[in-house]
Amino acid sequence: MNITIFGATGKVGQALVREALNRGHDITAVVRDASRLKIEHERLHVVEGNLLDPATVERNAKGREAVISAYGPKPGEEEELLEAARSLIEGVRRSGTKRLLVVGGAGSLLTDDGTRLMDTPSFPEEWFPLAAAHADAYVIYSRSDLDWTYLSPAAALEDGPRSGNFRIGIDRLITDELGSSRITIADLAAALVDELEDPYFVRSRFTVGY
Repeated sequence: MNITIFGATGKVGQALVREALNRGHDITAVVRDASRLKIEHERLHVVEGNLLDPATVERNAKGREAVISAYGPKPGEEEELLEAARSLIEGVRRSGTKRLLVVGGAGSLLTDDGTRLMDTPSFPEEWFPLAAAHADAYVIYSRSDLDWTYLSPAAALEDGPRSGNFRIGIDRLITDELGSSRITIADLAAALVDELEDPYFVRSRFTVGY
């Protein structure tokens, strides 16, 4: 496939680039600073651009089979997450591409008692603004007319190997037998590229964990 990835310089974005390249896809990585992407490959094309500009999104999405966003704002810039969601939807729609896959947040996933993770007493207070912004962005994507997919990770995103062995859910936080909710970044990337190649969660959300 020919796909475009926004947010390719972050940990999740770089893992997605590597996973997609390893599977033979052609990647256009749209980044603010090309020098920050330390991956070179004949099927990787790096261009500088601003995700918050719908015209940039349109230009780099046109003619692609799918667009992926792994964008995550810095603390204090949570409002940019909502601006990015609107820009992505507008730009992808203008481009004529229908498929949009987004790596979002875990905060709006439901725990066993039906409470959102972000509303539980143990959720770190300093993370709440970002979790709330991700939750609001999810609503924006869910109301779009694109063939969107929103991936919420487990509560803890970790460095570690790609196992290709994880569980998949929809709106509930996945926990292991010890009550821990975790996934490696490499396996998160594998799960999203699985969905890219074999769509199942079109116009819906899914989550992964061990």
